[in-house]
Amino acid sequence: MNSTEHNDEYVETLLSDVLEVYGYDFTGYSRASLKRRILRLYGMDGFVSFAEFRYKIRTEPAYFKRFLEQVTINVTEMFRDPEFYKTLRNDILPRLGTYPFIRIWIAGCSTGEEAYSVAILLKELNLLHKSLIYATDINSAVLENAAQSMIPMSKIKLYTENYIASGGSEQFSDYYTANYSLGKLNDDLKTKIIFSTHNLVSDNSFNEFQLILCRNVIIYFDRPLQSKVFELFDNSLEKFGYLALGTKETLDFSPISKNFERLETGKIWRKIQ
Repeated sequence: MNSTEHNDEYVETLLSDVLEVYGYDFTGYSRASLKRRILRLYGMDGFVSFAEFRYKIRTEPAYFKRFLEQVTINVTEMFRDPEFYKTLRNDILPRLGTYPFIRIWIAGCSTGEEAYSVAILLKELNLLHKSLIYATDINSAVLENAAQSMIPMSKIKLYTENYIASGGSEQFSDYYTANYSLGKLNDDLKTKIIFSTHNLVSDNSFNEFQLILCRNVIIYFDRPLQSKVFELFDNSLEKFGYLALGTKETLDFSPISKNFERLETGKIWRKIQ
């Protein structure tokens, strides 16, 4: 692919193909990063022409799955941003502990590290038995990984440090069994997590939650799409429920912000009407 203008045109054509054939709508995603990842895949897989690339995506669902894996962001780690987890542990989850049953939605869960981190917090607060975590992502391939409940041993040092910094009260090593290069997380954590595909762009609300986590996903959407997703979260949250966003994300300029108050700690909002 040569000129930038051509590239833009190709990317738009490809995105309309993806919407038409597979029903995945990327039109509200931030163009720069999406285009960069599409061009990277094109180069990496050695296509001789854009027509060939486009044809393969249109006609081979297995290759489309690869395309989806490469263009959606899957950066995650256990107890990422420990201060946030400390707030969950000390302030938010104990308040939810007064409910007879706790429903949590982790939107854009990627390979599941966040879901397992929340399950560990719930277990330590003795709330896991009456909780259910819905962990969803647009990308079915990462969900398959998430359901395996495996973590790379190369990251164990980082995860342990994060866990301790988040106020962890046990030995992190008690939560997994080392197996060569992978650690297998304990089965009791997974029993309270439901992994399923959900497209924030096109799918509707599917339950009422007391807590929704969607961290570092919205940042890749343009303003109209952000507003649409925030509306989905508003419709999916019970009154007095909590919404947690990533460090660079905010509800402040969204039409639904009037329904929420921002808590003093971290990027957490509480639904007040």
